[in-house]
Amino acid sequence: MAVFTTVTPDQLSIWLENFDLGKLVDLQGIASGIENTNYFVTTEKGSYVLTLFEKLKAEELPYYLNLMAHLASRGIPCPNPVPDHQRNLLRCLNGKPATIVTKLKGKSIEYPDAHHCSRIGAMLARIHVEGRSFADSMENPRGAKWWGSALPEILPYTDGDEGRLLEEEILYQSEFDHIDLPEGVIHADLFRDNALFDQDSIGGLIDFYFACNDWLLLDVAITVNDWCLDSSKRLDRAKVIALLSAYDEVRKLTEAERKAWPRMLRRAALRFWVSRLYDYYLPRPGELVHAKDPDHFRAILEGHVSDQDPVWI
Repeated sequence: MAVFTTVTPDQLSIWLENFDLGKLVDLQGIASGIENTNYFVTTEKGSYVLTLFEKLKAEELPYYLNLMAHLASRGIPCPNPVPDHQRNLLRCLNGKPATIVTKLKGKSIEYPDAHHCSRIGAMLARIHVEGRSFADSMENPRGAKWWGSALPEILPYTDGDEGRLLEEEILYQSEFDHIDLPEGVIHADLFRDNALFDQDSIGGLIDFYFACNDWLLLDVAITVNDWCLDSSKRLDRAKVIALLSAYDEVRKLTEAERKAWPRMLRRAALRFWVSRLYDYYLPRPGELVHAKDPDHFRAILEGHVSDQDPVWI
């Protein structure tokens, strides 16, 4: 269960006195997730999600909270942080920085079809368009600099073939670091479990705590790598076309992005392969949930390496 910091009803009731949310009715821990402690909270005024941040420090959080508030104000269905009586979006709870946000409708889709991919593509483009007016900026915390620092820690745990593939791909991607592509706010983690469908529509997008400023195409590749695979972890043509076409209707993809697409798919797979290897071999003390399988993204990367002409529109 992904509850690293326990919060009792009495503790939360006292904390909620700082908000105009009424009295606590119910408190339930949320089992999913590996980064933060999350609870479903019901008060007299509605349903919310409480998050206690286990890794991120208080000074790192305004970017994420302000971004969600910005996007929510522009019609993006994302969690909207609730301000306290002093208009703060962040408060301390049981020694951890914490926020409470609106609860969204819907549930995640385990096996998306082309229609779901189309809806996600259009919504991702809307995030990128609305993100243009967001004033804050943050460098990607899981970008090339992080790979370089994580690699020496990971390599001792890998076998020969795995280690060589990591080193070769990181070297290959280093030649790509300064390419000129459209940049802006990206979600950076828009996997299936971070999107909620309410019947035929997207009810909400969640978990913006990897959001940052980077190439917009990287965000597209991250999303395609999760939403548009077949059972053999290769790209499903119909799903990719559906997602990219819907995205392109909202924000026009450029010729430079088309040329960069094969390498960007690899870069997106590498980013999550390195992250999962790190979490698998070097879990933080007290980790209460199982790290996700690193081999999943190794297989995706290997598929992209062998496919030099991936699906595009």
